[in-house]
Amino acid sequence: MKFIVTSTALLKQLQLLSGVLNSSNTLPILDNFLFEIKDKELSISASDLETSMTTKIAVEAKEEGIIAIPAKLILDTLKQLPEQPLTFTIDPTSQGIEIASDYGKYKITGHNGDEFPNSPQLANDNSFTIAGESLSRALNKTIFATGNDDMRPVMSGVYFELNNDSLRFVATDAHKLVRYTRTDVKPGTSAALILPKKPLNLIKSALSNSKSEVSIRYTENNALFSFDHVTLMCRLIEGKYPNYEAVIPQENPFKLTIDRLDLLSSIKRVSIFANKTTSQVRLKMGGSELSISAEDLDYANEAQERLTCAYAGDDMEIGFNARFLNDLLANLDSENVNIEMSAPNRAGIITQVESENAEEDLLMLVMPVMLNS
Repeated sequence: MKFIVTSTALLKQLQLLSGVLNSSNTLPILDNFLFEIKDKELSISASDLETSMTTKIAVEAKEEGIIAIPAKLILDTLKQLPEQPLTFTIDPTSQGIEIASDYGKYKITGHNGDEFPNSPQLANDNSFTIAGESLSRALNKTIFATGNDDMRPVMSGVYFELNNDSLRFVATDAHKLVRYTRTDVKPGTSAALILPKKPLNLIKSALSNSKSEVSIRYTENNALFSFDHVTLMCRLIEGKYPNYEAVIPQENPFKLTIDRLDLLSSIKRVSIFANKTTSQVRLKMGGSELSISAEDLDYANEAQERLTCAYAGDDMEIGFNARFLNDLLANLDSENVNIEMSAPNRAGIITQVESENAEEDLLMLVMPVMLNS
């Protein structure tokens, strides 16, 4: 088995797939990339048993074949080579791999490709399509808000809520929540999927420069994403997602409208002086002024800033964790934001004042923290 491929094109594909690899695997074969030549096309796969990803690249080849190549060794080698054609020669009997470059030859011992685990076959699956840019945007707006609590695995993923005429993405860690809806996606059926963070981050990376449509097929246990020359299959997170609608307050009579970047910058500065455990910042609203303050009683540190805003409602003081507020504000695009509130002990709702796309709806929620009197 012999094929010729450009070093930079191969490295780009392997770097994309390397996100699948775990630092420690139960099966040694999973420390390898699977290379398979068919119809002058090289398919490269990586798997951790939960997530499997395959990319395809055109190569010069006369024979078909399959081999597993140690991932770290091939990646480290390619990173040190400038762009040039590489010739791979593989002995199917000994699994020996010789790579010839302009500089010389490198020999690697591969493994039998047949030992590589097969991805599960999807039977009785449903499917829909979404524009790559829309999916990438949805993931950018939600993944950051997922949780990391092993005791609540359903909250460590993004909830895909399919409806006949819309697709909703929800992420929460119980402190902050993001609900992002696309009305230009028509799944044509009702379903609910919880997708793990790891494969979604891989898809987000792979979609960074893609203008393609993404096909999503799913069953009760698995989901398969296909676009360009990439396919990714992952196991869904089992369990029931929390009733996120129940935590979104419906009556929010107090409304603050303010420049997003001014607020973000002010919170970043003031929070330097906040208690390191609680990261609490205090927002005090009245008339056309917002006061932002923080203090760390242990070290007698404190800071206060004032911003001009538009505020409708009674004078109010509310406390938030600065880290959560920063996360939410940094993941919005509009020049101005609305923060709607009802009471110091109830969640604040953050929405964009200006939206570039009429077919998307974005709502963010942040839980308050109890103020020190």
